[in-house]
Amino acid sequence: MAQKKILLVEDDRQMLEVMRRFLENHDFSVIFTDNGSEALMMAGDSRPDLAVVDAVLPGLDGFELCRALKTSPGTARIPVIMISGGRTEDEDIVEGYDRGADDYLAKPFAFQVLVVKINAVLRRYSALAPEDGGLIRERGIELDPGSRTAKVGGKPVQLTRKEFDLLTLLLEKKGRVLGMPYLLETVWGYDMATYDNPHTVETHISSLRRKLGAKLGERIQSVTGHGYKFE
Repeated sequence: MAQKKILLVEDDRQMLEVMRRFLENHDFSVIFTDNGSEALMMAGDSRPDLAVVDAVLPGLDGFELCRALKTSPGTARIPVIMISGGRTEDEDIVEGYDRGADDYLAKPFAFQVLVVKINAVLRRYSALAPEDGGLIRERGIELDPGSRTAKVGGKPVQLTRKEFDLLTLLLEKKGRVLGMPYLLETVWGYDMATYDNPHTVETHISSLRRKLGAKLGERIQSVTGHGYKFE
């Protein structure tokens, strides 16, 4: 299996070097920089499998870098894990997720935890990736995973990140009942040993049905006691 390429962005040169060596020792290929603007160019040129981004960077900070990556069609599918020693309050973490981060890790952390987080996020993205890497079309719904845009009947529909991921999974697994634990772990990345609240899924399903319209919304079917399927 080919090595996964990690873009590492950290302005503490000593920390950057230690993390780089650790990740390379765990069979990752690492490209790195201490500069947010350079990281944005590297992401576009090298297309890493995942980016690890420090929140506090000179110039283009980690939050703006994350937003820029997630709003550019060429880099929108690159997962981002944000790390920070100074921006660790609840509002900082919420801001990170609002800018598109897939996970947020407060320093100090065990490097092995970072490796576990990287592998978990990569697994989630792999599960959500269309098999042919192209557009997903189903009954008038068109999803473009590259730009993370959706159309229904040829008209753009604004979906949140999680709504997009949830609909992608339902369409890719059309006809199969997807259980609550599977949905929560795959789309939201929750550890089911510590989290089991189906209300999160129910809320997003309700919103998706409304945005798709009555006819298509009915195709997202509830299977009592099990989960949901797109039929």
